[in-house]
Amino acid sequence: MSAPIEDYALIGDLETAAMVGRDGSVDWLCLPRFDSPACFAALLGTEGNGSWRIAPVGTRARLRRRSYRADTLVLESEWSDGGGTVRVVDFMPPRTRWPCLVRIIDGLSGTTRLRSTLRLRFHQGRVLPWIRAVQGFTVAVAGPDAVWVHADGPVGAPGRTDPMECDFTVAAGDRVALMLVWSPSHLPEPPAPLGVPAEALLKETVDLWRRWTAKCRYEGPYRDAVVRSLITLKALTYAPTGGIVAAPTTSLPGSIGGEHNWDHRYCWLRDSALTLSCLLRSGYRDEATAWLEWLARAVAGDPAEIQTVYGVAGQRLLPETEAPWLAGYAGSRPVRFGNSAVDQFQLDVYGEVLDAFSLSLRVGVPLPDHVWSLVDAMMDFVLDHWREPDQGLWQVRGPRRQFVHSKVMAWVAADRALRMGELLGRSGSSQRWRAMRTQVHRQVCRKGWDPVRRSFVKAYGSPELDASALLIPRLGFLPARDERVRETVRAVRGLLDGGFVRRYTPDEQEIRGGLQGADLACSLWYADALAASGEVEQAREMFHRVLAVRNDVGLLSEQWDPDAGRQLGNAPQAFSHIALVETAYALSSTGSHPSVGLGRRSDSA
Repeated sequence: MSAPIEDYALIGDLETAAMVGRDGSVDWLCLPRFDSPACFAALLGTEGNGSWRIAPVGTRARLRRRSYRADTLVLESEWSDGGGTVRVVDFMPPRTRWPCLVRIIDGLSGTTRLRSTLRLRFHQGRVLPWIRAVQGFTVAVAGPDAVWVHADGPVGAPGRTDPMECDFTVAAGDRVALMLVWSPSHLPEPPAPLGVPAEALLKETVDLWRRWTAKCRYEGPYRDAVVRSLITLKALTYAPTGGIVAAPTTSLPGSIGGEHNWDHRYCWLRDSALTLSCLLRSGYRDEATAWLEWLARAVAGDPAEIQTVYGVAGQRLLPETEAPWLAGYAGSRPVRFGNSAVDQFQLDVYGEVLDAFSLSLRVGVPLPDHVWSLVDAMMDFVLDHWREPDQGLWQVRGPRRQFVHSKVMAWVAADRALRMGELLGRSGSSQRWRAMRTQVHRQVCRKGWDPVRRSFVKAYGSPELDASALLIPRLGFLPARDERVRETVRAVRGLLDGGFVRRYTPDEQEIRGGLQGADLACSLWYADALAASGEVEQAREMFHRVLAVRNDVGLLSEQWDPDAGRQLGNAPQAFSHIALVETAYALSSTGSHPSVGLGRRSDSA
């Protein structure tokens, strides 16, 4: 049986990430970067699809506790087996050239017998490697990939069979270090990290994260949760280019056994812009500069051809394929790699990007001339296309509709472009933008408001509720005290399920594909809207409810199943952690906060 999604902790090196289970097994790792093929894919199948478990041997072995070392992404797990206690320290050091996964075992008391079981399966958990010895190291090779394995301390080298297995004993005061390093298979020499002591790599990793977290300027009552979320968001940043992935995993289901299984290892403009806004607000400007440069490269050309999602290097082709050799998490199939959302038209993305530009400028990040040219070009496109239907915030794979949130975000695009023009002294197109902003506002208030339901709704002509309407006051479209906003907040109570908020009422097709859980970001938007309308205590109750469903190391996935009491969807999910930070700021400032756009990826992508 698949372990619960909340059993997994994240470690990473700002270029890729691994998922480590409570049983001591690394069950997910793509090398050399987030969107590369996986070499550990047990998360979506069985241990035979690739994993690396280190744990005490015997029936008395148990995990006593685990946590991240303070202000870092270094995971510490304390185990006992009745005869002794050990601490396993898992981390990925910052890259010099090649990715490296280090697992250090420290003996704390008595004597503990442990076993390391390493199964490498390249090309999405499918290809068994050729294993051999080279210069005292064990090397596993398949196609373009090579993984070098090294053990240091009172432990023999892993065997050259599959699985690569070794038993060893750790007494109090002993330290054992095992290291896995990827490099291209055509290079004959051992990669450089193998020659660096594990203690030095650990110190370098701890220092990197603590220097970064020290810049955080949030000082409110939820600092621990905010810092953990910010570290998680930083861990989803691809350092070489500045791209930001939505999650490090693919195909973790929105419904157990269902078909809502999507690949989130890519850079949605929406999610990236929101992550950037969240980091900027917390005092991190370097990420903004890097992301602006990534964006300019990724969207170069005709704004009509701007995609909703790109690869971490800015690549446009992300063909969606299925992996029938993987059984799927808890039998949830198909397992997908790639994402066909690249072909969707999502109008709201333009507003998200321009909102991020505006915020960057307001906090002092300079916008180069070519970025302003991009603003101008994007607004030309929005002016011509804002009346058209699109796939919307939730990226529904079906007919395009006149989604209310998409229109609101078209208003945001014009509003933020006007603000930037005023700050930069560029007013060439301001008259057209101002006219469009007025037109969109009037249309949304007329066609997006349902006088019978007394709420803003999902799409023009539809009576359906949509949690995205909760963002209207935060975006600055209407004030929180506006009676239409208050009525909408009250109406959204109809989306509550077990104390959490669903995105919208599912239709028959979605139910047939598996009824998904409540959305954690939407639940936090509800808390924001309550706080902004003066219902602060109710807002805090909702916020604490979401905090309570984080896993033991503070991570959130995409959704929560209130009936089964478990996390659902890809994890950790940037969008959930963005919303957590924003709500913490809102509650820490008695409900007041600047307009920062929020959107979300989707049920279907």
